[in-house]
Amino acid sequence: MKYGFNKEIYTALEAITEAQKIAFAPILFQAIMCMKNKGILSSIDQSGKIGINLEDLTKKVSLSPYALELLLDVALSMRVIYQQDSNYILGKIGHFLLHDKMTEVNLNFSQDICYQSMFFLQEALEKGEPSGLKVFGDGKTIYPMLQSLPEQAKKSWFDFDHFYSDHAFPAVLPHIMKLNPKHVYDIGGNTGKWAIFSAKHLPETQVTILDLPEQISVAKENIKKSGFEDRIDGIGVNVLETDIFPNQADIWWMSQFLDCFSSDQIVHILKTIHRSMNDDASVCIMDLFWDRQNFEAGALSLNASSLYFTCLANGNSRFYHSKVFYQCLNEVGFHVEEDIDGIGFGHTLLICKKR
Repeated sequence: MKYGFNKEIYTALEAITEAQKIAFAPILFQAIMCMKNKGILSSIDQSGKIGINLEDLTKKVSLSPYALELLLDVALSMRVIYQQDSNYILGKIGHFLLHDKMTEVNLNFSQDICYQSMFFLQEALEKGEPSGLKVFGDGKTIYPMLQSLPEQAKKSWFDFDHFYSDHAFPAVLPHIMKLNPKHVYDIGGNTGKWAIFSAKHLPETQVTILDLPEQISVAKENIKKSGFEDRIDGIGVNVLETDIFPNQADIWWMSQFLDCFSSDQIVHILKTIHRSMNDDASVCIMDLFWDRQNFEAGALSLNASSLYFTCLANGNSRFYHSKVFYQCLNEVGFHVEEDIDGIGFGHTLLICKKR
């Protein structure tokens, strides 16, 4: 099995160490966030390979020697920093925590969106509903609430969502250009990022966004600012409450969209598309599958992020194993013409046709 999930890899001593990391994970996470927010990691980083001692660090950071020494000891135990003589030096883990953009958006998403909500994870799993959403207010799913989230939480949500898609868009564009689309339906188009990107790079293409009315209103503002009002429009629709779509498109595009639904709901959406689309049109699905990641860290990130869908988004979706999408597509009557991995940071593109 990929990633070595079919065997034990730890000795007993290593395993008990890993168990303690899990036992104290929420506490350790907050300690590292404190070190980032207070500038401790950046101060150590600026000292280079020579490092910095506690006395000099207290002159740079507005914390007591007690607080600083405590956080430094935690960071040593986590291998975020290391110590030579009396000087603290940033380790490789600390470097990525401080400088890697992907790690930054993941940290902020965990802190500002997920952290408090995850207290209700067991309840969400038992009920099959996003019990952790109560932290932000009353709602059945997070999506209609996105624009009303606290500003920092909203920023972290969209930074997380856009980081992965923004890197995938340029990589997937050549595959879409080969299809020579005249009219693209962007289902779940959110704030209009893909629609605007498409309009910039596909000058002969019309784009229609289909999404919740709350998201269409935000997308229209962004479209107006981009100057593409003549080529991008939007239709407010709940894809779970309709059985038919307009049928003007030759490309039905879904980017990081179907992972927002249960497998039964995915089948419903695909059936609606299948029923609505022209026979010669294509369905293009760009999504993240945990089994298709090049590295184990990618699979870990996706499986961890899936708990957000359980606890906050809707209670019943996740980043799936690719076989689930294949099963759903086959059930509806689609076949996959092209299956392309390695797009952006781990996306897969499935280009599908009616069977």
